Amino acid sequence: MASIKPSAHLADVRYEIRGALTRRSRELEAAGLPIIKLNIGNPGRYGFDTPAHLREAIARHLHDSEAYGHEQGLEEARESIAAQQRHRGAQGVEVERIFIGNGVSELIDLSLRALLQPDDEVLLPSPDYPLWSAATILNDGKPRYYRCLAENGHLPDPDEIEALVTPRTRALVLINPNNPTGAVYPRELLERIVAVAARHRLLLLCDEIYDEILYDGTPFQPLAAVAGDLPCVSFGGLSKVHRACGYRVGWMSLSGDPSRTADYRDALQLLAALRLCANVTAQWAVRPALQSAPTIHTLTAAGGRLHEARREVLEGVAASEFLDMVSPAGALYAFPRVRADRLADFDDNAFALRLLEEESVLVVPGSSFNVPHSRHLRLTLLPPPEQIREVFVRIERVLAGMAASQKPRAAVA
Repeated sequence: MASIKPSAHLADVRYEIRGALTRRSRELEAAGLPIIKLNIGNPGRYGFDTPAHLREAIARHLHDSEAYGHEQGLEEARESIAAQQRHRGAQGVEVERIFIGNGVSELIDLSLRALLQPDDEVLLPSPDYPLWSAATILNDGKPRYYRCLAENGHLPDPDEIEALVTPRTRALVLINPNNPTGAVYPRELLERIVAVAARHRLLLLCDEIYDEILYDGTPFQPLAAVAGDLPCVSFGGLSKVHRACGYRVGWMSLSGDPSRTADYRDALQLLAALRLCANVTAQWAVRPALQSAPTIHTLTAAGGRLHEARREVLEGVAASEFLDMVSPAGALYAFPRVRADRLADFDDNAFALRLLEEESVLVVPGSSFNVPHSRHLRLTLLPPPEQIREVFVRIERVLAGMAASQKPRAAVA
């Protein structure tokens, strides 16, 4: 019998955060080898707890969660999200323009499915969170990448973004605070990007899931407040700031002039209704999460676990013979780079596999985030600080071994 062939769309889809390296790490673990994992932003796997008042809110409402809910989400949860967005300066935000999904991941797909025609283009950052590229491709769109280079602090160049716009461009995606680089975009930069969107009538899509995870007093500027009456979709959720990944509660808020987005809002509602509703039980945690001070701030402040983990990364890179890095200002990741002057011949995938096989450390190659010819690695800041210190010892050993093996070849050449 002929084998079943998968969709041709999947040929260009990748998600190496849970890809071949992760499968190999599971094989090594099954053989009894302990692996230090720095590949995922999943706080519950690293000993972080969801705040108790969120758990208690869910427990109180278990008996209210046994039927399908509204396709856009519980009204009290959407009211709290709308209030947060208005407080941040977003215009035109009402309860009927809030959508709750099974994590931001589901909503990214819905937002693009409601928007794109075949061969429409979406402007995406490089590096990006790869779900954005995948959702664009799976919904018949074409990613076009604007660079966020280390030489520019991993910030985009608005002029480069504008040069990529064509008659087929429909949307401009920002990830702020950024995954994987940790960059946080200043207001002046966002104003220039919004001006590009205004000139070309682009829908702004801003992934702000890490909005409260900031270091050393770095301010966060929500995009919707800068966008004003321009159409803008802002994404947030419980997974990162509130360490509740398994609850699968994300939301998107549609702001700007309602008359320009009425049809798009209705398309989103249709798609939301087709999947019936999001996880009802966990939505009861939204209001207490947004109506109380974020508990993440004790972890990101000086002396907090995330702050200290970040400090270990900064010190590890500073002490390395081979690495440099733009200091992450937000989010849960660092994006160090292997210096070309110290290791000219470098393949990030080969290095990551060697680090796993030789030193039992799992990281994500930078090329997994749609960066061509990457010399970067993404490391999560979630492990204990002392474990991160040990990881840099192991990284340095592998890089030193690679450099030593290249020297004889260079001498021969």
